[in-house]
Amino acid sequence: MKKNNPARNARATSRNSKQEQLASVTQNPEGKKLTGNQGILINDDTNSLKGGERGPPLLEDFYLREKITHFDHERIPERVVHARGVAAHGFFQAYPGNEKLTKAGFLTDSSRKTPVFVRFSTVAGSRGSADLARDVRGFAVKFYTEEGNFDLVGNNIPVFFIQDAIKFPDLIHSVKPEPNNEIPQAASAHDTFYDFISLSPETLHMLMWVMSDRAIPRSLRMMEGFGIHTFRLIDATGRSRFVKFHWKPLLGMHSVTWDEALKINGADPDFHRRDLFETIDNGGVVEWEFGVQVVEEKDEHKFDFDLLDPTKLIPEEMVPVQRIGKMTLNRNPDNYFAETEQVAFHPGHLVPGIDFSDDPLLQGRLFSYTDTQLTRLGGPNFAQIPINRPACPMHNNQRDGHMQQIINPGESAYHPNTIGGGCPMQAGADAGGFVSYPEKMTGVKVRGKTDKFFDHFSQASLFFRSQSTPEQDHMVNALTFELGMVKRAAIVDRMLFLLAKIDAGLADRIATGLGKSIPKSTDGRINQSVGADAGKETETKPPKKSSFTSPALSMANTLKDTIETRKIAILAGDGVDEASLSAMKQALTSAGAIAAVIAPHGGTIKGSKGSEIKVDFALLNVASVLFD
Repeated sequence: MKKNNPARNARATSRNSKQEQLASVTQNPEGKKLTGNQGILINDDTNSLKGGERGPPLLEDFYLREKITHFDHERIPERVVHARGVAAHGFFQAYPGNEKLTKAGFLTDSSRKTPVFVRFSTVAGSRGSADLARDVRGFAVKFYTEEGNFDLVGNNIPVFFIQDAIKFPDLIHSVKPEPNNEIPQAASAHDTFYDFISLSPETLHMLMWVMSDRAIPRSLRMMEGFGIHTFRLIDATGRSRFVKFHWKPLLGMHSVTWDEALKINGADPDFHRRDLFETIDNGGVVEWEFGVQVVEEKDEHKFDFDLLDPTKLIPEEMVPVQRIGKMTLNRNPDNYFAETEQVAFHPGHLVPGIDFSDDPLLQGRLFSYTDTQLTRLGGPNFAQIPINRPACPMHNNQRDGHMQQIINPGESAYHPNTIGGGCPMQAGADAGGFVSYPEKMTGVKVRGKTDKFFDHFSQASLFFRSQSTPEQDHMVNALTFELGMVKRAAIVDRMLFLLAKIDAGLADRIATGLGKSIPKSTDGRINQSVGADAGKETETKPPKKSSFTSPALSMANTLKDTIETRKIAILAGDGVDEASLSAMKQALTSAGAIAAVIAPHGGTIKGSKGSEIKVDFALLNVASVLFD
């Protein structure tokens, strides 16, 4: 019998259009008899058909063959990156007044509750790696809008390591386990990663973020999200503005320490997954506000960085984040594989009112995400998998292919046609048809980028300078640990040389921790991530002197006045005062916290007046780091 959960039952009665669609393909075996894949009722699921009780299994046992064959093919290729993930359903609702920014219906109609499916992930590790690895966290949102699916495929860090998609295979090869021994798992603290980083100074800004507390969040519910790239918002008049997308957690940003992360990975490697699942299952708060930084086209070049450079951010003090909606996650998936594993996000899934910029990393992703689904999900029909289907009608002339799920009647599957009455018909812009923004383009074919792309130190320095003292200490310790795991001295020396350009004090403290001195020069160019004939104009620019800080970059300025959804351990044993224990639990739960009774043994303990009190965990089964 399933335990009755009021929060779960309430969600079941408030399904949105996407969840109703998924319900139509959900099979519940409750009260049903076992069948094979062809529908035949199975009489014996425990014994294979044999030639005598001690004889060999017979080839004619069709059910044995069916069962084993299906088991042998249950696994699909895991994602090359973002393999380990967890997801949830929910909805997004816009705030009023966004018509001045975009014509996207889900952002302008504040009465709509747009279904969403959100997947969080680590990047470098495999599906079986631990949750508290020091890593970027993927933050991908699929909006099932009335105009089609819009995917915002981002991270919990607003910048990326590289400026051009052509370098992505090299970056990932460097951070993944080294190919000679498949070590280390879900870790950047090794030679190949820092060899690449030390030769590619464009990576340094994001390296600072990954070495900060942002890379070891307390909960997936307590981290920011970012669209990373610059996009365009198009309003009803056709006017375009540049935009950066943000997710702001209503519980604030919070992290664990590195020592806690190591212990949590040992005590519960599923810590983040479990936290999200249990919070939603108990009706807890899982909410973010959706924000935008908007830049008018006339202001595109007013910054000392290029808006098309994905290794740069726009400081919020320069362009404030306007909060234009809220996302709530309130339902767990019914099946991990069918939903979380098979979901296919793509930054090229747009709706009218949103368009691309010429960010070279974004443009490369537009190819890569389609290409990878063909292998991972078995062919071109991955959009027909239930979790990927739009909630609005879908009609086109795309046919056949592996695992085709749609029966398309009629003779015509081409455009234009008269045999099918011209259907499906194109949609004019006034009928909601997507029309790409008519961006003006000039130039010659070139493998290069603008001068602003080569300032690799300024924003890395800004990020470190903007951290509080404890946050800076944590970054020093993180980099000292990481570089202490690098075996080749030349790589460490190059890294110390680069870190000194970011902040002399930072590099000096790390060098002291490593027992090394900071080199005054480095062999060859600083920037070696360039073409064979690259000139001096592609060299990394000297660091700029600045005292500007961005308080928005520090987690120290986050929300701190709530214990909502925090997990509190109450240690108790036989003879505990029932009234005191009950009062403590009541005070915590009324404030939104989750109180758990921890005792020397499981089952129940006896209060001082003889009543039995349920034990949530025995001491043997938990660790202090699993609680707040």
